[in-house]
Amino acid sequence: MTAPPSAMQSLITVMASLRHPETGCPWDKEQTFATIAPYTIEEAYEVQSAITSGDPAQLKDELGDLLFQVVYHSRLAEEQNWFSFTDVAQTITTKMIARHPHVFSNAGARDSAAQTTAWEAQKSAERAARHETGILAGIATTLPALQKAQKLTARAARVGFDWPTPQAVLEKLAEETTELRNELESANPARLADELGDMLFVLANLARKLNLNAETCLQAANEKFTRRFTHIETTLAAAGLTPAEASLDHMEALWTQAKETGL
Repeated sequence: MTAPPSAMQSLITVMASLRHPETGCPWDKEQTFATIAPYTIEEAYEVQSAITSGDPAQLKDELGDLLFQVVYHSRLAEEQNWFSFTDVAQTITTKMIARHPHVFSNAGARDSAAQTTAWEAQKSAERAARHETGILAGIATTLPALQKAQKLTARAARVGFDWPTPQAVLEKLAEETTELRNELESANPARLADELGDMLFVLANLARKLNLNAETCLQAANEKFTRRFTHIETTLAAAGLTPAEASLDHMEALWTQAKETGL
């Protein structure tokens, strides 16, 4: 009796069927690495959203969607005779074993801080093997801007190029705020964009110095804004008004009300 295929193998077979040149899905057959990449990013964010929701069923579903993206890219690569999903799995398995000698070999035990240091050293060695030189080499060019700013400055901080304290970063932020304020009268879009970019970069640095994730902090602020503005809309609707019909003072009062109630 033939054993049934594993769940992973079944997924790989489904992907191959979708890409079959004769009987596959017309849409799937047209896709490339470039056209699929945005969906891969979107699915990663949906996993993050599911984690935030705390819903196990949603998380399982979104993890499946993200796994499918890996299978999709692997199938595209296999069609080019580059590598297969099995190669991808074997590569990451080998990498994880190499980066955790305290688990998979006789290396001494490590605490979390020591493992972080060793992990970064291993990644630096891997970058050197790929002939990627420079402290900032290997950082993905397409990372969200705040996340990339934190990674850039964290790398620079390893060699001492860093502010000593969060207070020092706040002083720099005050300086950048003044520079932006001075540019407001110029109404020069390029100069305003440059100064605003400097402010955002400093804020990302501040998050790093506070051991916070700037992207996560901004996401939380977005969600808080959504809750409070929804309160404004709902309250106005109960009074037969829309936000466009309400005064700014009225909406600000409702905002304060939402804030005071913990929204």
